[in-house]
Amino acid sequence: MKKPFRAIFLLIIPLLILLAALLYRIPFVFDRLSWRVEDLKTRIIYAFNPPDEAIFKPVGGTPAPTPVFTIPPESTEPGPEITPETTLDSTTSNPVFTPTPLPERVILDGVVYVDQHERWNYCGPANLAMALNYWGWPGDRDDIARIVKPGINDPDLNFIQQGRLDKNVMPSEMINFVAEQTDFNVVARFGGDLALLKHFIANGFPVLVEKGYYEEDYTGKVAWMGHYLFTTGYDESTEEFVVQDAYLLPGKNMRVDYQTYLEGWRSFDYLFMIIYPPDQQERVFELLGDWGDPAWAYTHALEVAEDEIQTQTGVNAFFAWFNKGTSLVKMERFLEAAEAYDQAFQIYEGLVDDDALRPYRITWYQTWPYMAYYFSGRYQDVINLANFTLDTIAEPTLEETLYWRALAHYALGNKAQAKSDLYQSVWLNPNFEAGLIQLSQLDFD
Repeated sequence: MKKPFRAIFLLIIPLLILLAALLYRIPFVFDRLSWRVEDLKTRIIYAFNPPDEAIFKPVGGTPAPTPVFTIPPESTEPGPEITPETTLDSTTSNPVFTPTPLPERVILDGVVYVDQHERWNYCGPANLAMALNYWGWPGDRDDIARIVKPGINDPDLNFIQQGRLDKNVMPSEMINFVAEQTDFNVVARFGGDLALLKHFIANGFPVLVEKGYYEEDYTGKVAWMGHYLFTTGYDESTEEFVVQDAYLLPGKNMRVDYQTYLEGWRSFDYLFMIIYPPDQQERVFELLGDWGDPAWAYTHALEVAEDEIQTQTGVNAFFAWFNKGTSLVKMERFLEAAEAYDQAFQIYEGLVDDDALRPYRITWYQTWPYMAYYFSGRYQDVINLANFTLDTIAEPTLEETLYWRALAHYALGNKAQAKSDLYQSVWLNPNFEAGLIQLSQLDFD
């Protein structure tokens, strides 16, 4: 190549790059291409830092002194039972749930299917919209997202792009939305079972559960992901549930066999949510039976986990130990919970035959281990687990994880780092009340 042409060529390259960058910032171009750009960026990061190869090893040791402030666990990540909800009169005892003969097949009418596509991480808003729309709520998934995942505080981005960094909507956020933004009631419990779900469906109440499953994710790799699933029917002749899957296609009236459903449900301690009109309160609690008492549900979930510890192997043994820790946290038995999580993460490390089995996203969705370690005074384990969690994401985008890391740093006297993490948490989610409270109350001087 002659020198004049070479000089022109070298000049054109940066101009083309600049032009491409300017074109990319045009709103309609940005909206169309940003999905692919982010996917490509994530694939590149994961290629050099495979998330399913990361390991968290608890250091344990002698618990550190109790911090100068105490925080009730439910104030930082509210469990389903602490959401404001109408309950039966105290003079009315909850009946024991007794299975009765069921119709062989029930598929509820009036279900409005809502998908989560053309949005970022919209599983929660889409499923909650379906649960509310079933009872006549007039809103849509975006109405929910504006409250539960408002996105980063960046006026240069549109609503969809602002919400990109929020990877997950916690059950507590969805429950609080129902309690505070609608006229409906919600009850959620751990330790559910298939018979209970079928009884609710047979009586006209669809059920929202949180579960895990293996599927090809947006990076093109099959991996474990957390997912909400709106369950609206069952068929005993084929032993299948009818579900509305907001992610998979076609997700409307999809059928999932009981065993597959149960195995996915295990990874979230069999959590279920019932959304219903206030005038159905008494009927809901009749159907709940013993599950009407959250303390009973925690104990029952703990018993299920302990039984499964004896029978499950591999990744399911990991989930069983993890669930034991979760139930113990909800019972405020933090030292025992921390030991259960230690065992779970030891099993996690041993899942070497097929690294794809490692559910590295689990602490994106469930932050109970932070409570166990924090309230056991094991602050370095809180920090290490938070670092492990954030390292498995292309960008550090979990406000709850940053929150717990901040509290642990604060307890160890690292106030500057604590303040930075808390500010980052509320920048990611301006509605993140726990972070806002701590920023207003903690002494960072």
